[in-house]
Amino acid sequence: MAILYIETNFLMSIATGRDPDANHLLLSVPTSVRIAIPAICCMEALSALEDEIKRRNRFADEQKKQISQLKRDLTSPYAKSLLFHVEESLNENEGLLNNIKVRLFEALELLADNVEMMELTADTLRESLNTVFIEEDPTDNLILHCILNHAHLHAHEVKVFLSNNTKEFSVPEVQDALREVGITKYFSRTEDFLGWLQSQS
Repeated sequence: MAILYIETNFLMSIATGRDPDANHLLLSVPTSVRIAIPAICCMEALSALEDEIKRRNRFADEQKKQISQLKRDLTSPYAKSLLFHVEESLNENEGLLNNIKVRLFEALELLADNVEMMELTADTLRESLNTVFIEEDPTDNLILHCILNHAHLHAHEVKVFLSNNTKEFSVPEVQDALREVGITKYFSRTEDFLGWLQSQS
């Protein structure tokens, strides 16, 4: 059996529709795979949702200002047409935000049912403070240490890592650290992981 490590971006890729295969994987986890995620990723995903809500609300505020301005133009056919489209986009923006929330909460439900949660320990926290692999993002550094410690405890199992956060996790220092604990494969897309998994059987 292989251990598949995932992190926050896996959840957000489901919420934002960037990786359709990620949701399919959670819906039907292959019997040959055990998925594990640091528990702190759930909190980070909810924080990312808060940021998305703020962004969408700022966009909606700007749309409302534009609607107000366009309504004042009583003669231009362009203003009338643009008003219609901006009002439509205001509704679509709200629909998209609700869709993102629903997809994230459904992913978290599936996570609770199908995925092993790795708890944050005091030792892992200390290690993340003392050994920095990802300087620009302390949260990702902490997530990495949770994965490294768990992988170290499962030395004799096949272990792989899936994250589309290539900016942080595909850099040589991180890849070296993953290899040292036996995480032999890194995938940036669920599709690639599923292709690899099929090739193993």
